[in-house]
Amino acid sequence: MEKRSKATPIYMLSGFLGSGKTTLLQRLLAYWKEQGLRPAVVMNELGEVNLDGVMVGEEVPMTEMLGGCICCSIRSDLSAQLYELIREERPDLVVIEATGAANPLEMFDAVTESSLYLELDIRPMITVVDAAHLAELYAKQQGKTYRLMVEQIRCGSDLILNKIDRIGQEQQQEMRELLERLNPYARIIPAVRCEVDPVYLLGDGKRVETGNPAMNMAERKRESLHAGDAGKGHDSADEPHSHHHSHDHVTVYTHYFTGPVDSVEFENFIAELPREIYRGKGILSFSDTASRFLFQYAYREADYLKITPQGEVPDVVVFIGEHFDKTKLAETLSALEGRTDRA
Repeated sequence: MEKRSKATPIYMLSGFLGSGKTTLLQRLLAYWKEQGLRPAVVMNELGEVNLDGVMVGEEVPMTEMLGGCICCSIRSDLSAQLYELIREERPDLVVIEATGAANPLEMFDAVTESSLYLELDIRPMITVVDAAHLAELYAKQQGKTYRLMVEQIRCGSDLILNKIDRIGQEQQQEMRELLERLNPYARIIPAVRCEVDPVYLLGDGKRVETGNPAMNMAERKRESLHAGDAGKGHDSADEPHSHHHSHDHVTVYTHYFTGPVDSVEFENFIAELPREIYRGKGILSFSDTASRFLFQYAYREADYLKITPQGEVPDVVVFIGEHFDKTKLAETLSALEGRTDRA
């Protein structure tokens, strides 16, 4: 069988309007280009004009998705846009900057749909939090904006507490403690104008100390806990089907099959999925039928629709959840393939 090309890393930037996502995007693009990589960008705006896009630079391939949000009204366009961008530009990685009004869970769901047509490495979500805005909303603890910001915080694996220079030390500590309560699994990175260490943020190596506020004892303890858990419940770097990140919170696992599997065994596997997995989808070939099927899983129920895919579409399944064991999932799916091979 022909060896697949390397999966394209997909980074998602979340955060409410004005939090600093585009500033962070600029810093990350500069870092990647310094590393000799060729990034590409998907820029999503609610309006019909992409004002932030002019800050990216003409040398970076960019797809604009305007007039709606990729998590709802224009989510069906994302797969086509990503496919075109990756096939035409061949970037080393893609960054998706969503509108500040995007629901993060729906954003994850929209992006994973593209995994049915493209080989993607979906990285954990980075959420930018406006410290001053959060402090103001937290004082009231009501309204749609506050609820959306809380959801964005809960879904981030890295939380950049930005604009800390706009609030005092006491409020800074209060906001850090709030983030820890809302999302005890995420790294919290304080910043001014999103000046963060990209090596540390992206997991490309150890933290390089900069002029940013140093990690306090609570953060160092959290990093120590993450390091201690690195070998538990995560993929090994050598696992051929898996994508690993040391501090996944909302977890995405993509499995590309090398051949068909038995339909009954696959249905039994789905029936025994842990409750931490709340969404699944895929395109499958079964060894006991000639048809291919579109697979959907939500709310503990699975559905299979007979389809005839257009073009070269791989057999693949994608699962979304929180803190599930990706290594165990990979081993089980590989075992299903192995039993078919031996049949």
